[in-house]
Amino acid sequence: MTDQNPRSTDAAESFGITVEPTEGRRRLPAVIEHPSPRRKRRRLRLSVLALLIIVAGAGIGWFWWQQHYPRLPPGIAWGNGRLEADPIDIDTKFAGRIAKLFVDEGDMVAAGQVVAIMDTRDLEASLKKSQALVSQAERGLDEARANLAQQQTQVKLAQQELDRTSALVPKGFATIELLDQRRQQMNSAVAAENAATHRVAEAQHALDAATHDVELYRVNILDNTLVAPRDGPIEYRVANVGEVLPAGGKVFTMLDASYVYMDIYLPTAEAGRVRIGSDARIVLDAYPGHLIPAKVVFVASQAQFTPKTVETKTERDKLMFRIRVRIDPERLKGREAMVRSGLPGIAYVATDPSVAWPASLQPSAPPSIPASIAR
Repeated sequence: MTDQNPRSTDAAESFGITVEPTEGRRRLPAVIEHPSPRRKRRRLRLSVLALLIIVAGAGIGWFWWQQHYPRLPPGIAWGNGRLEADPIDIDTKFAGRIAKLFVDEGDMVAAGQVVAIMDTRDLEASLKKSQALVSQAERGLDEARANLAQQQTQVKLAQQELDRTSALVPKGFATIELLDQRRQQMNSAVAAENAATHRVAEAQHALDAATHDVELYRVNILDNTLVAPRDGPIEYRVANVGEVLPAGGKVFTMLDASYVYMDIYLPTAEAGRVRIGSDARIVLDAYPGHLIPAKVVFVASQAQFTPKTVETKTERDKLMFRIRVRIDPERLKGREAMVRSGLPGIAYVATDPSVAWPASLQPSAPPSIPASIAR
């Protein structure tokens, strides 16, 4: 009894050959046909086409690299980063409930502009109480001054009686005993005058304390009016009307439009030559035709591991120094609404002040900040 060879059947079927079952025959080797020359030529064409695609892609990548990362002369370093603006949290000073909100996310605010008001009814009640205490302290001070005036008249009268008695004793018209009484009256009046003077000072201190309480409550009420500390856009609104926040609760996060920068990371060989105040250029990926002049404002004193979002020239550049380049605040004036953080780009830093910037980083017109940096 003979059966068909399963392996021979599978091999034959893979080349499109149908093998009929055979019965009564001995098992024979399967016949395997080799691919035709036409199929070989087709595979060769596909391989050549794939190779051409890879070469074309490499050429396009090389051209893009040359356009976006021009060759730099020695003395100019570069690194990639993201354009950032200093975030500022607008928080509450005291625990309380939000009464009103005047701005929302995306709104442009000016320094000193009111953005929110907290509920201050409890502070206003305390303020009225302190004002009543001020009125009471003022009346107490008036009374103490009146008593002082009265005691001053008593001292004047006692002094006059003492003088007359002192003149009559030598002539025999007054006794020594009466003179001693006048002296005691004079001392008592002076002591009463001193006590009245101290009561005036005490009443004055009480009035000052009450006045300071009024000033304190007024300051606290003003502190419950939240204002923008700088010019810039509102980035986030964290709380809403009616919410009760603790002391230091965040209501808004805004961007400081006057402090826009980019952090890059350079290896030791390049970071060691960077100085505070060195010239820099920022080129954003979204607007490669716009050059933004900047200055180095920070050089890290210690190396750190390179963040994952930062590209490095070699794989060995694991420890890098953080360099911060900042856009001139004068160039940002009038463009506060255009500031947006998070845009990726490249910062070029001059490590040698004697090296001239290449033509690709020399703007033909006065440098300007692209208007499309707007939110």
